[in-house]
Formats: sequence, structure tokens, C-alpha cells
Amino acid sequence: MSRGLRRQAPALALASVALVAALGGTVYAAKQIDGRTVRVRSLPGNRLAPASLPGNRLAPGTVAADRLAPGSLTGAQVDAGSLGQVPSAVHADSADRARDAQTALSAVNAIDANRVNGHAAGCAAATRFFAGACWQTAASATAVPAPAAALACATQGGELPAALALAAFSQQPGIALASGDEWTGDLTNISGANKYAVFTVSSTGVVSSDLSTETRHYRCVIPLVS
Repeated sequence: MSRGLRRQAPALALASVALVAALGGTVYAAKQIDGRTVRVRSLPGNRLAPASLPGNRLAPGTVAADRLAPGSLTGAQVDAGSLGQVPSAVHADSADRARDAQTALSAVNAIDANRVNGHAAGCAAATRFFAGACWQTAASATAVPAPAAALACATQGGELPAALALAAFSQQPGIALASGDEWTGDLTNISGANKYAVFTVSSTGVVSSDLSTETRHYRCVIPLVS
């Protein structure tokens, strides 16, 4: 029995020494090896534990975009100046420019509606916009000769309407010509006489003519800009 123990004692002692040496080497390695003792490119990436290498230890450009996990970057980490304009933003800019242009045009039209080169623009009360001008919606209260009617319209900055235009205006909703015809600004010669006649339009829109000395009602056409 004692002889067997003596035979095992050297082997046991040797194993104990080996164990102590191994443990000591591990402690030594843990204390002596750090990142500064590792040669460049000697440690492959798959030997690193996840999250063991902070981002500030990476050189710019060392990680390709396709190596990033989806959702790992937020807007706070992205330099906005490095991004180009997306198509929808281009369309948005176009829409803004179109809206600004329309606003500017509306503003110009609004100004023009009130004042054009110092002149008022727009139709006054008791007139209606028709054929590019302001037409009086009612005929004159009294019947006068054609020259007097023309003078009255000229005093207001307008003129007597053309015959066919007055006939067309008589067809507008709410418009009724005076009974007994209305004067127009169109003239015609009387056949065989050294006289002229003035075209008139009846309440039913029929065009005829009368001597200018006759008395008829009238209405004036005032330019849009006065």
C-alpha cells in the first residue's frame, strides 16, 4: 500500500506544478495583453465579442453602409447636408413656386382692378360687364335726339353701343330695352337724300334705323378703365 503511494507521489506533484503554471500563465496573460499589444490586422472581426468595440474607435469609412443593421442609424446621426434632395421635395419646391407665382399674379390683378396707371378699373354701380366694357343696365329716363344721346354718353366717358352688340346685350338675363327702340352709335345714309340715319334696336332685339332728329331712349357703354 505505501509502495503504491510512493509511486504516485511524483506524478501527482508534477500534475500540481503544471496546473499552477497554467493558472499563472492565464493570470499573466490577462494582465499583460491589452489592445496596444495586438498587432494591426492580427485580430479578425469575428473574434470580437458583440458591442466590445465602441464606434469612436473606428476610422471613418471603415464600415460600409451595407454592414449596418436596419434602423441602427437615426436622423440625429445623419448630416443633413450630405443628403441630396429627394424627388418629392423637388415637386414640393415646384408647387411652392407655382403657388407663389399665382399669389403674385392675383396680387397684380387685385391692384389692376383698383388702379391702372392712375385710372380706376372696374364697373361702377348700375352697370354690367359685357363684351369687355361696362354697360348701363337701364336705359335713359328721357328720350332725346341721337346727337344729344351721344353727347350724354361722351360726358360720362363712354359712347353709344354698336347696333349688333346692343341686340346681343338685350338677350342677357335681367336686361330689357326701352319700348320704342334705343339709339346705337351706328350710322347709315338715307337713300336718295343728303341725310343720315341712326340704327336703333327695339325691345325685342330688332335692328332698324331712324332720323337722328327723332327722340329715343339710350344707354351708354363705359370703358372698363376710366
